[in-house]
Amino acid sequence: MRKVGSRLYVCLIFLFLYAPILVLIVFSFNDTETASRTVWSGFSLKWYQRLFEDRLILEALRNTLLIAVIAALGSTVLGTMAAIGINSMKKLPRRIMMNVTNFPMVNPEIVTGVSLMLLFVFAVGLFGGRSLGMGSLIAAHITFCLPYVILSVLPKLRQMDPNLYEAAQDLGCPPVRAFFRVVLPEIAPGIVTGAIMAFTLSIDDFVISYFTSGTTQTLPIYIYSMTRRRISPEINALSTVLFAAVLVLLVIVNVRQAKDRPRKREKREGESA
Repeated sequence: MRKVGSRLYVCLIFLFLYAPILVLIVFSFNDTETASRTVWSGFSLKWYQRLFEDRLILEALRNTLLIAVIAALGSTVLGTMAAIGINSMKKLPRRIMMNVTNFPMVNPEIVTGVSLMLLFVFAVGLFGGRSLGMGSLIAAHITFCLPYVILSVLPKLRQMDPNLYEAAQDLGCPPVRAFFRVVLPEIAPGIVTGAIMAFTLSIDDFVISYFTSGTTQTLPIYIYSMTRRRISPEINALSTVLFAAVLVLLVIVNVRQAKDRPRKREKREGESA
């Protein structure tokens, strides 16, 4: 009886979480000229067709993907370097750096967005140039993605045998080559996971982007601007596309992690034998 109750409880939680998304997806195929969420008029793909014929939406999509790719690459490189540096620190400095790293993750996004906006405006006052735009968006996205990359790479560094790097150097391998031949393959799953997380977070972000975008529009900002006017069923189609993209990325991350577990188990068993 207790198991039945616990399963019912879990089902109700998932229903509460995903029922609104399911309704949104279903009505993105609704053949209607209004954004009705209660009347089903028939199946149609016309809102997806109109979505990909809208020049403003396509421009926002291009901006979003460009920012996400650059932010993911930048935060992955910087985050991997930071994780290696933090891992090599002593206990007390490492704890301090981990607290500094975790702070942006628990800090309210609106505080981060406003502070970054003020920073960019202040920097423009000192050095000149454009205050807010594509550059400020990319810098802001790299900033809030960095902690997630660091926390994805650090566990892989801790799992790695610290003597491997030194052994490679003892065998005549230069430090840089030893890093790319020995360390990088060991921490590659963490780097890939961090990069995918950074890409997903960048696509999904609204609050920080809203304060640092200037006149540049991303998809979340464009969706918000659409809701302030007459609500179009294109929002349902656009939200469905975003949800599907994020879902695919999360599935890729989980599949990679599931494949890594048997390899780690075999490696441990081989080392113990």
